[in-house]
Amino acid sequence: MADNGAESSRGVHDAAALRITVLSDAPDGPPGIDRLREHAEVVLAHDEASLRRALPGSRILVVTDFRTDALEAAWEAADSLEWIHATSAGVDQLMFDALIESDIPVTNAQGIFDRNIAEYVLAQILMFAKDSANNLRYQQQHRWQHRDTETIENKRVLVVGAGSIGHSIGRLCRAAGMQVSGVARRAKAPNDVFDAIHAQDDLDSLLPEADYVVVAAPLTESTEGLFDAPRFAAMAKHARFINIGRGAIVVTEDLVAALAADEIAGAALDVFETEPLPADHPLWDFDNVLISAHMAGDFIGWREALMEQFLDNLARWRAGESLFNEVSKRHGYAPGNG
Repeated sequence: MADNGAESSRGVHDAAALRITVLSDAPDGPPGIDRLREHAEVVLAHDEASLRRALPGSRILVVTDFRTDALEAAWEAADSLEWIHATSAGVDQLMFDALIESDIPVTNAQGIFDRNIAEYVLAQILMFAKDSANNLRYQQQHRWQHRDTETIENKRVLVVGAGSIGHSIGRLCRAAGMQVSGVARRAKAPNDVFDAIHAQDDLDSLLPEADYVVVAAPLTESTEGLFDAPRFAAMAKHARFINIGRGAIVVTEDLVAALAADEIAGAALDVFETEPLPADHPLWDFDNVLISAHMAGDFIGWREALMEQFLDNLARWRAGESLFNEVSKRHGYAPGNG
């Protein structure tokens, strides 16, 4: 592997001298790839075999297919890499031992999806509070069913994952009049979004007090399976659970059991251990579960925004400046994504 610190004259290289591999599940690559070709020789790869052919001589790898394990399988072919960029907030699929132990920096798409995810979470909270799912059901049945609904003012939101996405969620919830606390790897000082930021080790004592528990954490060794049967049992029976982080943070069978036993009042789920969620999965049949197809962050134009973000970082790289959104490979997230 090339030493990340060995490049001292990036700014003098023309486009033809820079080879970038793009690992994508789209046949023609991601939107905006033509703009990237103005800056470098671009080689597309779609699987392990094509990635093995593309990597030799490539100095930058852009991964747009964040579910793939092709990079780990083809890693030995990466003889010149100086930088890997993931066009996703989560980088858990990339964090295999050889990459972690290398000196190659990894950056992610932190910041692109924050606002849209926050709007999704607030919308789900309001869906629960205003019983909107039943409104839709009754409309389909041509049924007039009056009832009282909840207010969200002063309700307590616990955001597990107090990074940039968590802060955006907290900011919107606070603007709606809710009380917001966060959970991070370690405790931090409160700020204008969170009344308190607690250590993850204190999670069990916080769950009984929350009206809404929102998972916005990255998937790491310490968060995998974080929400299991004891954690759902610790939640208040009226509480709702919302997951926009990663599916594997939740033990799905324990969530199903908690819902079936009325240990919690409902769940809004955008991510799952297995995606797509199988058509015969029991989660589909709960009236108090809201399901979406891993789309909480995806707004119209998000793919173009990802390329714009990468091009901005590429300009910094060519100028020899420090990269933004550099991930801590040991922890699995960029600074601020706690």
